[in-house]
Amino acid sequence: MAYRRTPNVSRKMAARQRAILDAARALASEGGMAAVQMAPVATRAGIAAGTVYRYFPAKSDLVAAMVAAHTEVELAAIRDAADAAPGPLSALAAALTTFAARATTRRLLSFAILAEPVEPEIDAVRQGFRQALAAELAQRIDAGVSRSLLASVDPQFAAAILIGAAVEGLIGPLVPPSDDLAAIRTSVQTFTLFSLRGLGMLDARARGLVVQTALPLPDDAA
Repeated sequence: MAYRRTPNVSRKMAARQRAILDAARALASEGGMAAVQMAPVATRAGIAAGTVYRYFPAKSDLVAAMVAAHTEVELAAIRDAADAAPGPLSALAAALTTFAARATTRRLLSFAILAEPVEPEIDAVRQGFRQALAAELAQRIDAGVSRSLLASVDPQFAAAILIGAAVEGLIGPLVPPSDDLAAIRTSVQTFTLFSLRGLGMLDARARGLVVQTALPLPDDAA
């Protein structure tokens, strides 16, 4: 007879897995993807290293699970902000601002998930987040293009360019680190304005949308 887990055992296993993923995410937030190693994750989670390996046989498995959880949370935040907007252009502005604000307030984690130089097998498991993010932004761009509210551009290509701009302009090594919320607000608004202008929006309209769009911050922002 096959062993059947009791509800209590299943809850404990789920809680332990969450603890491992939370520990990995915390380490990535403090030291980038290079800090996500099995032994430090175990120590941070308060469990034995062997337990981590039972849940995630390799670092790539752990990173894949961490990225999947990150993707779910970030895309939900972007969609919620965009779906609450009254029209396609304000939805695009909300999506861009939400993405930029959440990335900028957690720079090390965002850079680790999006662009930190890593081993090929680790980079491969991060690709899903980049693809999902590009698809979400492309959907919002396409809504504006299809209504002739934006320039006639390839939405997927444009989305990829904007993600690259965000990495280099908001969270990459060229940007001086800052925890000042006023500086973060300025950076996010500048990125959003740059993006809207690049998509062919008239400057006055772009500026109006940027001013009207709220700056959402993640719960764990500094």
